[in-house]
Amino acid sequence: MCESALLERVAAGITPLLPVNSAILVGLSGGVDSVVLLHLLHRLAPRHSWQLFALHVHHGISPNAGLWADFCVGLCERLAIPLHIEHVDITPLRAQGIEAAARRLRHAAFAAQSCDFVALAHHADDQVETLLLQLLRGAGVRGASAMPLLSVQTSSHRQVRPLLHCSRQEILAYAAAHELQWIEDESNADDSYPRNFLRHRLLPVLGEKFPVYRDTLTRSAQHFGEASELLDELARIDAAASISGNTLLLATLKTLSLSRAKNLLRYFLYQLGAPMPQTVQLIDMVNQLCVAREDAAVCLRFAGGVWQLRRYQGRVYVLRALDEFDRNLSVSWRGEAELAWPALDSSIEFRQGVGQGVSLAKLQGADVSVRLRQGGETLRPRANGATRTLKNLLQEHHVPPWQRDRLPLLYRGDVLVSVAGVAIAAEYQAEQGEAAVRMSLRGRASG
Repeated sequence: MCESALLERVAAGITPLLPVNSAILVGLSGGVDSVVLLHLLHRLAPRHSWQLFALHVHHGISPNAGLWADFCVGLCERLAIPLHIEHVDITPLRAQGIEAAARRLRHAAFAAQSCDFVALAHHADDQVETLLLQLLRGAGVRGASAMPLLSVQTSSHRQVRPLLHCSRQEILAYAAAHELQWIEDESNADDSYPRNFLRHRLLPVLGEKFPVYRDTLTRSAQHFGEASELLDELARIDAAASISGNTLLLATLKTLSLSRAKNLLRYFLYQLGAPMPQTVQLIDMVNQLCVAREDAAVCLRFAGGVWQLRRYQGRVYVLRALDEFDRNLSVSWRGEAELAWPALDSSIEFRQGVGQGVSLAKLQGADVSVRLRQGGETLRPRANGATRTLKNLLQEHHVPPWQRDRLPLLYRGDVLVSVAGVAIAAEYQAEQGEAAVRMSLRGRASG
């Protein structure tokens, strides 16, 4: 394919997807793929009044990382394209593997930028390599699905892959025709990395026997994508009356076949951003959730113990595991709108108003603090009612057991005034027209 044909082929693929005046951020590593992508979009941008920007993520893994950043600076200066260099530290994530950690940091860097679209240089060979890697890892249909030309909407932008239907050979031919320069990451030659092993040793042999393997395997990835969409449709049907927020109705899970229950649970986890358990672990989760005694305190840990599935009052909860906490935690409140609350990895919000909540006037005259439950606390929530134990109030308000010892309790001196989301002592409740404050939790506490 001649270089002009490649340009028009890319234009035909992405022009209907990218509106006029779109702000497009190009992921620029400095390798041949991203250099060609930048060059192509630079030629196409005037046709559609696209605003181009570039982002280079400086991982610092290679001793040549600084030279790569300098190369990207020079390239963007010659093309008059604004460039932002994002320095990231991979060290805290090395346990995930260098490739996975670098990918996660890149995604975070892209997500932090302001743009309409992020343009990535994935191409047809990347598509094939990704499919094979996922199959070798035993991935399901979602994992084996093809990368899309245009991603689904995220909170900030969409991802577009203009080179997705171009081969690596076509990209190299375009770069040679335009006498483009690029950098070579020395790690690309290291076939101890699974992707490099496929690229340098397996796929050349495969191409000798199956010269059109890119097309056929890409077609398979698209079939996996369609199957994944159908499974999601089925999960949405099952979820319609069973998923509420971050909880799943256990009764629904019990009525489904094992395959369908796994599909619903997998969908539930995916919607909440939780990592996918291995197949054996997913089966074990369904079995334990469904067969445990009604009063059993089920807690299933996965993803290295970072995530948990819990069961309470007929619903399944998914949440990140909470850290250990100081049971003597006590924080003074002096009128702040918000206080950090590490026991629930969240914060306490104090909203002031009139007539509803804790009377501000009645809090005067003593130190006001927020503490943790110690045991034996009591509170009278109604003026003409009985004094209740905090234990009974927490059960009555269906507070999940794993939150009960971590809830913030508001004290005036040594008198319990309020329990967030549960009750306010009758003698401290604001009267009509009286200045008041309401205490609530923000963040992880909902899990």
